[in-house]
Amino acid sequence: MASSRRLPGTPEPMTMLAGVDGLGIAADTWGKKGDPLVLLLHGGGQTRHAWKGTGEEIAGSGYRTVSLDARGHGDSDWAKDGAYDQDSMIDDLVAVVNDLDDPHPVLVGASMGGSVCLCAVGEGRVDARALVLVDMAPQIEKEGAQRILDFMAQKPEGFESLEEVAEAIASYQPHRTRPRALDGLKKNVRLDENDRLRWHWDPAWLGDKHFGEIGARLDRLQNSAEKLPGMNIPTLLVRGGLSDVLSEAGAQAFLETCPHAKYVNVTEAAHMMAGDRNDLFTTAVADFLNSL
Repeated sequence: MASSRRLPGTPEPMTMLAGVDGLGIAADTWGKKGDPLVLLLHGGGQTRHAWKGTGEEIAGSGYRTVSLDARGHGDSDWAKDGAYDQDSMIDDLVAVVNDLDDPHPVLVGASMGGSVCLCAVGEGRVDARALVLVDMAPQIEKEGAQRILDFMAQKPEGFESLEEVAEAIASYQPHRTRPRALDGLKKNVRLDENDRLRWHWDPAWLGDKHFGEIGARLDRLQNSAEKLPGMNIPTLLVRGGLSDVLSEAGAQAFLETCPHAKYVNVTEAAHMMAGDRNDLFTTAVADFLNSL
């Protein structure tokens, strides 16, 4: 981890798990050990906190839910070699599954986390009990994906205040009501050595070469999706109706590839679905899990 520190009052991870080669993966957990395991993987630039409400509610239905910070995100370790490619993240997922001692988890992944989950299952790295993809499929809108990267790349010098952080988020998500209290933003940033606020992820993640290989990454996702029908894995795709990353056409293309998959369109949510309409999203996931 580079020289930075958590803001006062922000939550410590409930536990640390072992990623590949011992890289520390921060996690929050709910539910009882021995209950069926549900792993929650966030999108790029997010943290485990995006899943808090979902994790708590699903645990109440008899599951052991674990929300992970991806490598280089939140309170997880940063990759010393700058390795934030798909394979490194899949390796972390495999290591975490082994650490938690449940070889057949339900995988729930949003955006970046969804691509990790889809490849891990389709390539036979994780023998999942079920798969939930959140606003992620092999056919995505490149302009929407680029808008996310542009948002994340702004203010490389950091922010002076939480007010500046709130302004940046509001410019990216104008459909959301801006919070009156800013304390909830503290867990999304850290203080650097100059007391400036920086996003809670390693800047090297944006610089990784895999962002220049998007075509190969999407081909890999498509190849993984094509394996799902023959694997007999219950699958749910949840799309945000306002999403500019996964279009309805992209969702339907996935459903043509995986006709066994269930589909829910949360019409009032955009790409960051758990933050937009977490109630509707969580209900959709809970109903799917209850149907297994």
